[in-house]
Amino acid sequence: MRKIEIFDTTLRDGEQSAGVNLHIHEKLEIAHQLARYGVDVIEAGFPASSRGDFEAVQLIARQVKSCTIAGLARSTERDIDAVRDALREAASPRIHVFIATSPIHMKHKLNLTPEETLETAVAAVRYAKRFCADVEWSAEDATRSDWDFLVKLITRVIDAGATVINLPDTVGYTTPEEYGNLFRYVREHVPNIDRVKLSAHCHDDLGMAVINTLSAIQAGVSQVEVTVNGIGERAGNTSLEEVAVALAIRKDYFQAETGLHLEQTIRTSRLVSKLTGMAVPPNKAVVGANAFAHESGIHQDGVLKNPLTYEIIRPEMIGLTSNVMAIGKHSGRHALREKCKELGLQLDEQEFNRLFRAFKDLTGKKKEITDDDILALALESSSEAMASRYELEFLNVFYGQDSISTTTLGIRRPDGTVVREAATGNGSVEAIYNTIERILGEPVQLIDYRIQSTTGGQDALAEVYVKVQHRGVTSSGRGIDNDVLSASAKAFLDAINRAALKERVEDKVAASASPTA
Repeated sequence: MRKIEIFDTTLRDGEQSAGVNLHIHEKLEIAHQLARYGVDVIEAGFPASSRGDFEAVQLIARQVKSCTIAGLARSTERDIDAVRDALREAASPRIHVFIATSPIHMKHKLNLTPEETLETAVAAVRYAKRFCADVEWSAEDATRSDWDFLVKLITRVIDAGATVINLPDTVGYTTPEEYGNLFRYVREHVPNIDRVKLSAHCHDDLGMAVINTLSAIQAGVSQVEVTVNGIGERAGNTSLEEVAVALAIRKDYFQAETGLHLEQTIRTSRLVSKLTGMAVPPNKAVVGANAFAHESGIHQDGVLKNPLTYEIIRPEMIGLTSNVMAIGKHSGRHALREKCKELGLQLDEQEFNRLFRAFKDLTGKKKEITDDDILALALESSSEAMASRYELEFLNVFYGQDSISTTTLGIRRPDGTVVREAATGNGSVEAIYNTIERILGEPVQLIDYRIQSTTGGQDALAEVYVKVQHRGVTSSGRGIDNDVLSASAKAFLDAINRAALKERVEDKVAASASPTA
């Protein structure tokens, strides 16, 4: 069996999904889970793009030691320096350098000739090699590039020190046959290709990211670049779990395997879904809620007699088992701490204490506590790491079918003072948000609002996701509570806190860039 390395770019390309705004501690939580999943490379971010991205890559490099940590850089010394500095404490660092190589990109985006593009690429790889032994080079929009030009480029960047060559289908343009043939052509015509790993990176604009990636594996690539749940810009990236399970189920055909711990699949998928606010479609392959649901009588009869009749994937393979906890309102700290270890949650003592209080409060409202409930509460507890927060102190809502909704609520400001205010609205949620706006004394535009439950049942926790614009900053927020209206208020405040944090980071960067006397 050939070993296919998994290069996960959830924290870089995946976070570029519209509306996704991960906090640094949430990125670290995902990175730890990716390491538990067994990915080979984590692309932790694009350090030169923002101070927040730099700090996230730096923190992940400092704490996650079991896999390679990569940072993305354009073909400039400034970008490469940012990656170098962010990865100083990484056990196994990789600098990932890219440049566009298609005629349309070179002409209209880079304003470079092919020869200038070649020299820029070679100089960038050579410069990155001064700081890092492991240098990946990507030809952005490779599938719309001239193949002979790619051969010339690849030959030169390998000589300059590249260790991985990535040929991305950046706009999801290619077909499986074309993509496989591109890699075969490169393998046949690049004289020094045996000195590097070949990598595939696909987007799903035409719905072919997974099959194109599998075609590239058949054509000889040894690394695939993927995201959890297939999230990413536009229609998304290649789905990590779909490729991994396809290789596992069809080893006989692909003759290739990964080093992933597949039983971590569902847990990884749910964590990313909760933190990004991007719900997994019920009919999504492998991790969708309906992936193992059977409604047809014929299917149900067959599965009851032998699961293999209609299920080619065993639910246990991906970690899908009954997750009702054997702990409840009489359980103590030790039982909850063991459950957190089982779920792979890494909480400091302060976060654990907050979680324990939230857990005890929940056991008084809900009969069955599930793993998803604990995960949701833990994520809310860990988000408390954000400094200077507005917090919901109390909430009262009056609603009548033929009357105007009225809300009275209290918010604890970052300085510790509690402000109380009331307002009305056409509905309960609008009244809540109008009240919060009145306390803030400035407008907040609600762009998106979505609600879902952690599990089934009347006592399920409600999870609300919102996207807002505050002071010109667009931010997303998440709120969790037994009560939908409380969850709605928490989500709105969480989005405002994140917007304020982003604003503070930008101000800090601007201040550091200002000339001093």
